[in-house]
Amino acid sequence: MPADLSALLAPATTALVTQECQNGVIGKDALFPALAEQAQRLIPAVDNLCRAARGAGVPVLHCLALQRKDGAGANHNARLFGAAAKAPVRLTPGSVAAEVVSGIEVTPSDLVLTRYHGLGPMADTGLASVLRNLGVRTVVGVGVSLNVGIVNFAMDAVNAGFRFVVPREAVAGFPPDYAEAVLAHTLGAVATVTTTADVLAAWQQHH
Repeated sequence: MPADLSALLAPATTALVTQECQNGVIGKDALFPALAEQAQRLIPAVDNLCRAARGAGVPVLHCLALQRKDGAGANHNARLFGAAAKAPVRLTPGSVAAEVVSGIEVTPSDLVLTRYHGLGPMADTGLASVLRNLGVRTVVGVGVSLNVGIVNFAMDAVNAGFRFVVPREAVAGFPPDYAEAVLAHTLGAVATVTTTADVLAAWQQHH
């Protein structure tokens, strides 16, 4: 574990945030099957991180994307939104598809934020304000995708003044070689890319 990671991930100033770890996004019946296939390995990694975070006193937040049946409030200004709107799976409020994916436990201490628009969890969702109210300076971002959502999340978080940490086993994108390139050449320039094991080790010190 890098020497400075323990300080960077200090529980008093860190939060773990999951991005679109939902049944309809990375579960068996997902909007984008190719992404869901790559994301299967991140589910146990994210759950382990959530458990370790809670044990160390690190807040856990789940950021979910929702779609009204009538599409009200949703973006229509990118191909990604058009594809999602045409998909047979709908992330309607209260549906199983919209829930956090099976395999990642959600506990009463966790915070859940939802959005009907945008590419990532910080687009006028209140996430930045909630994090600041919690005293957070470092965000550990996990989930999908390395194609769009996690990249957008990282850059928005950095623009908002937060430090961003990416545990590589707890994120996914497709195709795999592109995902690796994003970690190395894009996220590596704005965030601390590390391993799930190193994040777990940093928090284990505070159990």
